[in-house]
Amino acid sequence: MKVKVSRKAHFNAAHRLYRRDWSFERNEATFGKCNNPKYHGHNYDLIVSVTGEIDAETGYVMDMKVLKDLIKEEVENAMDHKNLNEEVPEFQNLNPTAENIAVVIFNKLRPHIDSSKELEVVLYETPRNFVTYSG
Repeated sequence: MKVKVSRKAHFNAAHRLYRRDWSFERNEATFGKCNNPKYHGHNYDLIVSVTGEIDAETGYVMDMKVLKDLIKEEVENAMDHKNLNEEVPEFQNLNPTAENIAVVIFNKLRPHIDSSKELEVVLYETPRNFVTYSG
């Protein structure tokens, strides 16, 4: 029997959507206000879900304290109150769109979660705009 457990987290970060190899005009046409050279910020909500078999000994799919600490260490400490473009190494050459942020978070968490378990990352950039990535 597979069960999905989820942990919600939150972080605030600034970013700018643009490509260095494009003109300002092309960036503006593609990314609009998100291309602001002075950056802009979001209050991101994150839901990390792990799906797997319930361990017969513990009754857990995954210890939620372990998941909480993992999210704190790998995501919140790395991204909260940061300029993603300038302070987070994964975005040095990667446009920090919600899609790319979700994939980066997944890739940071995946090595720490048992490979027999499924991982899903849902990232809300705004209350109405969100992306889901599950590898």
